[in-house]
Amino acid sequence: MYQLETYRQAFLDYLETQDFSKEPLNLYEPVGYIMGLGGKRMRPILTLMACDLFSKDFKKALPAAMAVEVFHNFSLVHDDIMDDAPLRRGKKTVHEKWDVNTGILSGDAMLINAYQFLETYEGEKLGSLFQLFSKTAIEVCEGQQYDVDFEERNDVSIEEYLKMIEFKTSVLVAAALKMGAIVADADAENQNLIYEFGRNLGIAFQLQDDYLDAFGDPESFGKQVGGDIIENKKTFLYLKAMELGDLDAQKTLNDLFSIQPKDATSKVALVKDIFQLSGATEAILNEVKKYTDFAFDALSKIEASSESKTVFRVFGEQLMNRTA
Repeated sequence: MYQLETYRQAFLDYLETQDFSKEPLNLYEPVGYIMGLGGKRMRPILTLMACDLFSKDFKKALPAAMAVEVFHNFSLVHDDIMDDAPLRRGKKTVHEKWDVNTGILSGDAMLINAYQFLETYEGEKLGSLFQLFSKTAIEVCEGQQYDVDFEERNDVSIEEYLKMIEFKTSVLVAAALKMGAIVADADAENQNLIYEFGRNLGIAFQLQDDYLDAFGDPESFGKQVGGDIIENKKTFLYLKAMELGDLDAQKTLNDLFSIQPKDATSKVALVKDIFQLSGATEAILNEVKKYTDFAFDALSKIEASSESKTVFRVFGEQLMNRTA
């Protein structure tokens, strides 16, 4: 196995070979724009890593890795439209730089283009990739709808919230890994184990993100700390505080999440105090550890040398120890 940077650079080199200047320009130029905005490239890197684990020729998974990354960025284009977000990775979102109709149509083209990358493969392998990709794509849509629905509900359970983040975030991480295993001709058991590694790590990642949004280091987090609180998002911390807090804490939290003051500094501070005093902060950190442990348990069962699996453990540990 190589260092993470080797996989990242191989993917970026492959991305550079893609032509996003086709006609009509107003359809493809936004695609090239969003694909060029950078990001961690976590998902395609995982596809290449998984392929390398089982076959030692990770470059044959580059088209599958590109399919994953194009789909991920397609979902971001449409999410930004739904959220009316002005910025993505510090730059104008597609619908702001062009317009909403362009964002919708270019996003649609990206979804179709993602499948086209998978057409590189043949036979049973193609069928397996298509089946997994379609299952994952619809789950991501379902997760997004759950997220939208939850904004209007006051009775969301922890179980429902975990299902939402699993579908919205972690299934694509899991699929990225399994697609690499499929390309590498890994057997069904190892494919499923690496999927479970990714699914659980993805849930832990999103819970860690919820925690960092409230308690992360403002210097390294990259966005406004307390943003979820300001936007009245009912994350795991909110739901757990409502479950564990006393009646006064529940009432205060409910009241605070019904307002949007111009200066939200005191609101954020009060909510964070309730999160900590209720035990919600400790609970989310325990949950992060639980799902990380689930992920590493699945990793330990994969039929490969401990040395070759080290990069996956390091990757998981870096995700869970991050401050941004």
